[in-house]
Amino acid sequence: MLGALSDIFELNYDEVFEKVNSSKSVETIIQKVDSDKVSELQNWMKENEVYSGINIDEDTKRTYPYNNLASNLIGFTGSDSNGLAGIEYYWDSTLTGTNGRITTSIDATQDTIPDESEKYFDALDGSNITLSIDVNIQSIVEKYLKQAVTDNNCKNGGSMILMNPSTGDILAMATYPDYNLNTPFTPNESLSLVWDTLSSEEKTNSLYKMYSNKCVNETYEPGSVFKIILASIALEENITQTDISGDFYCPGYEMVNGIKIKCANTSGHGSQSLRNALENSCNPALIQLGQRIGADTLYKYFGAFGLFDRTGITTSGEASSQFHSLDSVGNVELATISFGQRFTITPLQMITAACAIANDGVLVKPRVVTKIEDPNTGTITNVDVEEVRQVISSSTAAQVRSMMRSVVVDGGGQSGYVKGYDIGGKTGTSEPNSSNEDAGYVASFLAIAPVENTQVVALLSLYGPQGDSHYGGTIAAPVVAQVLSEVLPYLGIPSNDDNSDSNSITIPDLQNKTVAEAKAILDEQEISLITSAEDSEIITSQTPKAGVSISSNGVVMAYTEQHGDSVSTTVPDLKGKSLYQAITALKNANLNVQTTGSGTVVSQDISAGVSVEQGTVVKITLQNVTSELH
Repeated sequence: MLGALSDIFELNYDEVFEKVNSSKSVETIIQKVDSDKVSELQNWMKENEVYSGINIDEDTKRTYPYNNLASNLIGFTGSDSNGLAGIEYYWDSTLTGTNGRITTSIDATQDTIPDESEKYFDALDGSNITLSIDVNIQSIVEKYLKQAVTDNNCKNGGSMILMNPSTGDILAMATYPDYNLNTPFTPNESLSLVWDTLSSEEKTNSLYKMYSNKCVNETYEPGSVFKIILASIALEENITQTDISGDFYCPGYEMVNGIKIKCANTSGHGSQSLRNALENSCNPALIQLGQRIGADTLYKYFGAFGLFDRTGITTSGEASSQFHSLDSVGNVELATISFGQRFTITPLQMITAACAIANDGVLVKPRVVTKIEDPNTGTITNVDVEEVRQVISSSTAAQVRSMMRSVVVDGGGQSGYVKGYDIGGKTGTSEPNSSNEDAGYVASFLAIAPVENTQVVALLSLYGPQGDSHYGGTIAAPVVAQVLSEVLPYLGIPSNDDNSDSNSITIPDLQNKTVAEAKAILDEQEISLITSAEDSEIITSQTPKAGVSISSNGVVMAYTEQHGDSVSTTVPDLKGKSLYQAITALKNANLNVQTTGSGTVVSQDISAGVSVEQGTVVKITLQNVTSELH
């Protein structure tokens, strides 16, 4: 029996032995067991004619079928099914049901009085809540976020939010590293590397850190992404216009109270308009703009954009922003605030403010729960869209969006381009504060898509990148482009690309055809069929699957019942290669390609060195790379 219990439930044999041989009348071997494990134990008991000594009590537990998906947002429950983190904690009272009970009358001796006063109250199920999160979009975001954090060796991880600016709906909210909601007290992969070296207190703190939703629970310095807020204020106050030639001058630095604050381009940008300044992400120009606006006006608009208050999103632990008090803002503080540093906000506050620009100047409260259903009554309560206030005029918002388009078309955000879509964006690279050098840089990119009638706003932040670059335009913008290249078609947002790739081929269904028939079909499309099977054998599976689009001259791996073993290959490193070089390298590995953009490869959706099945499609983004801008 001991062996069966330890094997079925994957328990330590010695611990099971100690419990079974305990002097207590009842010992709990394991709680919250999946039904399939219970069935396995019952079958074992029947086969071994064990009819006593083991009690199986009915119980319930929360399970998470998607494991790590949106884990830092959703949170989890404890052994008593009470919410301990995230949405589970915030909505615990709504999600928790009520136990059934009986009320009756008793006499002085505590005996029940046999009358009709006894009443039975049914148990009530907790309510169901519907999230705004789209599981497919969340999966896309998490795939690329994980890759970005890994590829750039981000020592403090990363976060990404996708939001609908007109409704406030959070379409995706991801933190990486994440964790498995079904085993929340088990350290994730990165934490497990140092787990055994930690003290008990450090382990507890590390688990809380693992649960943290960086988008909501932690603040950061937004860096140059914040410059769109300064631009909005200046235009709204008629302090400048978008295209006044020579409105700002950058010699490569700005002197403020005897302190030289450098531009990323130390040789300087020279004379610039506001549009040029955003394209170049020029710190001196924004410092000059901040001086014209003044601290009083800045702070008035910061309040209007919601940057001094929590957004009120309905999940737990929303952090508060940290700004200098207005009366302590001197020239230096005004300068650093103007280019997005030396104050902290949450990524959620940043994207919510950006959504106001995308939404014709109207600030909308973020919404992550869209409706609540009472299963006992069938009543559905919708969570309405909540417009907070008009922050800037629609005309000002349109001008800022126009400049954001220029950042992607002509400026430092060119790697954020998505073929067939009108994308606006702003790069960000915030330097570590001298009081916390270990935090490292934060590389970020904020995008709006499309620029007009914006449906999606995206914000990616990478914390402490330690790879070849720490600039948002270089390492964050391509990732956002990859995400949007999948999300925008998924949402049914039409492409405006009139020059679609005529060389794109849609893979036909080859199953149940002979190898000879399949070869004939693919030959017409200039696709190679690779298989070890004979021409007469029937194809049972293929890679890529039917319906997948690949560039011409690709390959299809075909398998039959007799020859069904797939073949693996290693994805080559494509970054920096020309399109021809990338296609050649993939073809040599029997891999297919989908391309976005032109120029040289700046990103690939499957990292170099990963082992994949031959025939797999690798998506690459190409860009005519310009000088790095922050």
